[in-house]
Amino acid sequence: MDSAREGKGKDVHPLVRLAKEAVERYVREGKVTDVKETSPEMNERAGVFVSLKKHGELRGCIGTFEPTRPNVAQETIENAISSATRDPRFPPVDVSELDQLRYSVDVLTPLEPVESEHQLDPKRYGILVESGQRRGLLLPDLEGVDTVEEQIAICRRKAGISPHEPVKLYRFEVKRYSQE
Repeated sequence: MDSAREGKGKDVHPLVRLAKEAVERYVREGKVTDVKETSPEMNERAGVFVSLKKHGELRGCIGTFEPTRPNVAQETIENAISSATRDPRFPPVDVSELDQLRYSVDVLTPLEPVESEHQLDPKRYGILVESGQRRGLLLPDLEGVDTVEEQIAICRRKAGISPHEPVKLYRFEVKRYSQE
């Protein structure tokens, strides 16, 4: 991979580089990439979200709020490919788009139940709203989401939970790694 095309080359976090390689290999060749480098964080287990942006606009975002793979590296590969090819809001990424994509990888802390909205902060915490089997999740520190009420309303809409139904609230933090 040409480091000049990477932007900052070696300054790109290994998880972001892994997400980019996974998407590019899958879109070009239909093959799942292997983990070539590891770090202690890549070997941990955690939920991971991978977001793709094109010209500053969301192009795909898929993730897991709890680990489903043996480690963060595998979780990143799987969710990067899903973000590029299986986000129902967008058509699959085409080869012609690859050089226009920017990647963000969020590694989630375990979900923590909260008793009150006062324990939430949309800049610091992502939230999961749950009612029965329906769940809606929103990552923290998203542009245009400035209040807890907005966060909860978005999660309710995502999950198909009406504004008057009782819900359980969970919060989590993320380590966000972005490509600039």
